[in-house]
Amino acid sequence: MLPVSLAFVASLLFALGTVLQQRVAMRASDAEAHSVWVLVRFARSPVWMAGIVLTWVGFGFHAAALSNGQLVLVQPVLAMTVVFALPIGARLSAQRIGRRDVGAALLATAGLATFLVISDPAAGIEEPPGGAWLAWGGAMLATGAALTATGLHRHPAAKAALVGTAAGVLFGLHGAITKAMTDQLDGSLGALLGSWALWGVLIVGAISMSISQIALHAGDLPPAIATESIFSPVIAVVLGLGLFEETIHSTVAGFLAAMVALAAMLAGVAMLSRREGERLAVPDG
Repeated sequence: MLPVSLAFVASLLFALGTVLQQRVAMRASDAEAHSVWVLVRFARSPVWMAGIVLTWVGFGFHAAALSNGQLVLVQPVLAMTVVFALPIGARLSAQRIGRRDVGAALLATAGLATFLVISDPAAGIEEPPGGAWLAWGGAMLATGAALTATGLHRHPAAKAALVGTAAGVLFGLHGAITKAMTDQLDGSLGALLGSWALWGVLIVGAISMSISQIALHAGDLPPAIATESIFSPVIAVVLGLGLFEETIHSTVAGFLAAMVALAAMLAGVAMLSRREGERLAVPDG
């Protein structure tokens, strides 16, 4: 179906963009990575800018997918970013992909395929009330801030995991706000420019990207990408169910089966992400 196809294209573009950004982020000092001007500093690199362009093109496909489908359907597909990202990283850095990697990728793919077949999602409400946005959005922002603050001064693996989780939480929130924005695209340009959702997408997107750069700078790619890739769809599914009142299957048994398939997919993503010795080489110059 169209939303799933668009989401797959988005995940592939996000993967390539992430790999290119990570290659630059790992070269920055701690002071540069923690600076409020981190994105401006990284923007001096053509490689990083190429990654950003690919990410924004991917965002266009992501928004198109959300405009045509439910949050609980589209966002899990984006977890496949890690399935694409690590082989791309291995290819660029001449690293080998072993049987464990293939098995993990197959598990993630089979889990997602099963989820897409049996989830039978149904649309909810287009415009959640303001009070619900404040409650859910505030909780996500507070969680992201707490995880980032906790992880900043930890050792590389813990820093990557905690800050990557924060990025995943905020990217999940960003997906929900993007869904709200796409539901307003039928109006006039003036109405869109005056919409809180457009500015929310831009602001939360910038914050999420900055935190993601900190996670990537930790120099430990597996926990950074794994936590970000896992928590983004998890939070998005939670927001789809709780905020947009979408549903997954009409029966309890069907819902539980879909959740098991989703868990299998996320397990494959985690296994692939944390494969031993995975690093992206930073080329000279």
